[in-house]
Amino acid sequence: MSGFLIVDENLRAAMQFFGVAAGSGEVRTLDGSVAIFSGLDYGVFNIALLTSPARGGELEARLNEVARYFRERTLRWSFWLCDDMLDGAAMKQVRQTFQNFGMRVISHPPGMLAEALEPPVRKLPEVEIRPVCDAASRAAFAELTSAAFDIPYTIARAVYTREQAWQGDYQGFVGLAQGRVVAIVALIRAADAIGVYSLATSSVLRRRGYGEALLRAAASEMQRRTGLTRLVLQSTEAGYALYRRMGFRDVTKFTVYLTK
Repeated sequence: MSGFLIVDENLRAAMQFFGVAAGSGEVRTLDGSVAIFSGLDYGVFNIALLTSPARGGELEARLNEVARYFRERTLRWSFWLCDDMLDGAAMKQVRQTFQNFGMRVISHPPGMLAEALEPPVRKLPEVEIRPVCDAASRAAFAELTSAAFDIPYTIARAVYTREQAWQGDYQGFVGLAQGRVVAIVALIRAADAIGVYSLATSSVLRRRGYGEALLRAAASEMQRRTGLTRLVLQSTEAGYALYRRMGFRDVTKFTVYLTK
């Protein structure tokens, strides 16, 4: 399977977390796409993605179906588009196509893949790793997610603090140092790869290696459980240099669109 397909399929699996986390959403399979409704009035967590490549006018037809789905539920939704899922004709029209649906670009995260992690280039701090498995760890994950990604706390709490949210394949971890939560990460096994999501470090402790230490520890645990070594992710601008040092390479690019 091509690298971009591995990254895209893993992302689709991860995003389905938001369809079940709050207890009031759903995941709806459409013709050539999937719509994930969180049940919340928050566009970044109401997500659509392609499930197969689109040619020419197929993208507009799929967007029509996705727009109808969300129109009945919320006005606020987003679309994660893997650029490699479009042919040349569709790419030429892609910006205008999304503008016609009242959507604007909010980010261009690269999709990255590492067959295995490179050794660290510096000594990392010791981090105690704990799974998200109780009220305290769920609350910590929600609080740090809210602060790190500028998500309203009420939204983060609705998504991340329900026990049932963490019963599926999406696995959360918190990292502690001297009894204090310093970092979080979530991992999922899909498309024969381990996907890395929501990696964040407490703002006052950044650039000290806590996020990298937690990611390495959590990845090692998931690799032990699954027998997989390959990891994938979509990088933020802030995390890109770190991921490159860890052995990730660009295999595709995503464009994220949000309703205006």
